[in-house]
Amino acid sequence: MLKVYGFSKVNAGARGFTRDLRVLWALEEMQLPFELAGMDHPAHDLNTEEYRRLSPFEQIPSIYDDGLAMSESAAIVFYLAKKSGRLIPSDRAGEAQVMRWCFAAMNTVEPPLLSLLVLDWSADGGCGKHREFLVGWSDRMLNNLQRWLADREFVATKDFTVADILLVHVLSGIKDERLIAPYPGVASYRDRCLARPAWKRAIEAYCARVEPA
Repeated sequence: MLKVYGFSKVNAGARGFTRDLRVLWALEEMQLPFELAGMDHPAHDLNTEEYRRLSPFEQIPSIYDDGLAMSESAAIVFYLAKKSGRLIPSDRAGEAQVMRWCFAAMNTVEPPLLSLLVLDWSADGGCGKHREFLVGWSDRMLNNLQRWLADREFVATKDFTVADILLVHVLSGIKDERLIAPYPGVASYRDRCLARPAWKRAIEAYCARVEPA
């Protein structure tokens, strides 16, 4: 059976936003059976030679599926979509669009948002110019995303796909709603996807299981 390595205990500030949720959401949407291996981050469960064979960078999530080890959340959800034939089109053009937007979520939209989040976690008050740059970068990405979503329900195809899971999880990490407020189309897209029953089941099970550290 598919084995998913996710958190059992994690920093309180990260709880509810960790990347194993991307895989857990996808599995709920796909209705695939799996076994969950809970990892205690403060206890250094990720920092062992055994776990590094699954995840070279000592990160969550990772999976082990019939002899195949994988890490990186985007790679995992794309693999699961291809394996199950769900949340991804069967035609080459549709699959290409999903792959395109999976990469866009990770490589174009997430970097400025994550950089801004890390700065706000760690800044000592002397990083005003740096923050201004990151806000501008984030605004540029969100503005372009809003333009793309203007006449679309979902980002890659007419149907919900794994690209939406990745992109919406990135958007859900925005802690300051003032950043997304000028982009109501993006906020509406995010909220529409987060209203899906599979996400609600995934996050409720996660919160019931994962302890804050």
